Amino acid sequence: MKRTTFFILSFLICYASIAQNSPARFPMVQFLLTPDHDNWHYRTGEIAEIKVMVTRFGIPLDLEIFYEYGPEMIEPDKTGKIKTKNGVAMINIGTMKEPGFKQLKVQTTVEGKTYRDQIKVGFDPLKIEPTVKMPDDFDEFWGAALAENAKLPMDAIVTYRPEFSTSTVDVYLVNMQNYSRNKRLYGWLCKPKKSGKYPVLFHPPGAGVKHIDPWTFFADQGFISLAIEIHGINPEHSKTEYKEISRAVGDYAEQNLDDKDNYYYKSAYVGCVRAIDYLTSLPEWDGVNVLVTGGSQGGALSIVTAGLDKRVTALAAYYPALTDQEGYLHNRAGSWPHMFRKVVNNTPQKIETMKYYDVVNFAKKITAPGFYSFGYNDNTCPPTTSYSAYNVIDAPKTLEITPITGHWRFGETDEKSTAFLKEMCGLE
Repeated sequence: MKRTTFFILSFLICYASIAQNSPARFPMVQFLLTPDHDNWHYRTGEIAEIKVMVTRFGIPLDLEIFYEYGPEMIEPDKTGKIKTKNGVAMINIGTMKEPGFKQLKVQTTVEGKTYRDQIKVGFDPLKIEPTVKMPDDFDEFWGAALAENAKLPMDAIVTYRPEFSTSTVDVYLVNMQNYSRNKRLYGWLCKPKKSGKYPVLFHPPGAGVKHIDPWTFFADQGFISLAIEIHGINPEHSKTEYKEISRAVGDYAEQNLDDKDNYYYKSAYVGCVRAIDYLTSLPEWDGVNVLVTGGSQGGALSIVTAGLDKRVTALAAYYPALTDQEGYLHNRAGSWPHMFRKVVNNTPQKIETMKYYDVVNFAKKITAPGFYSFGYNDNTCPPTTSYSAYNVIDAPKTLEITPITGHWRFGETDEKSTAFLKEMCGLE
């Protein structure tokens, strides 16, 4: 019994320290939510039951739990209360008739403080189909956009930055023309100091208007890497200045959403291909290998880049944003920025525009091998949406699922994806 209690306490401390939306220190009262299928998967029509354990300092508590469950990110099917016995309660969350994910949320109050947690389980997730459709002129639209951008001189300005360079990596601030004259695309270029030919790696950013620093990791792994920001803002601005700029830019993901020719993300998408143009122009490029990797918005842009540019030879994408946005119009989850969860956006023009920018439609175009990873407790980019993109990819693909993760990933996942990318280039 002592050994069992010690194991539970150790596990809960580890789990709580990384749990989605966890505080800086793990809470005194903790939930452990365990599905009765160890892979967190069920067949449609099959009943799912969740074991709920509540402890305080690792000791089971008997108390009342409030719960709700239903399709993820949608109004719950049922709410209720249940009492634990010896710290444990079993909650039957039912089944689903169609492939998708069910979400159980629990909360309890101890000494006036409320504690919450959640778990999601999948029902035939590999059979989830996207709700968004591809426009008939999708290829023509993006072909014309890329052709127009190609007419602009790159006009790359490269500045060596010794203060960021290391004994093994040279770092440069790069800016180049993109989308329109005098509009610039900024990024940090990291190159191994050792002379030779290298695969190139493009690293698009996560969401937000925020300060970015150079990251030499990929160059130390044997790549020439370029990490960009998508807003045309010099990353040399201070973090304070970036906060002010962010407030001025506002909710960029919805800017010009009713005009597919001028939607905010158009410059970002063609800018990703421009980044590949630049990387493949470098004399140190090995002439073959072009990689792209990122998470969240960066995961979306990784898939977009691989879908638009056949020079990409491999990719690694985590929990992609901008995926199956029309889900909310079909009583299903959509991904960040949850565009059509806001009724004000549910107009024919905005829905039509998003079809040209939804990651699902770019995933259908991928021909390069890819490594994909996401977790099930993610409310930012829910697993229903990630599977919507993953399931339509008709290229070699590797899937790494870590069901307990939210909008983050384990270091072990990074190690696996890096090993995958290196293997694709013959570096390992």
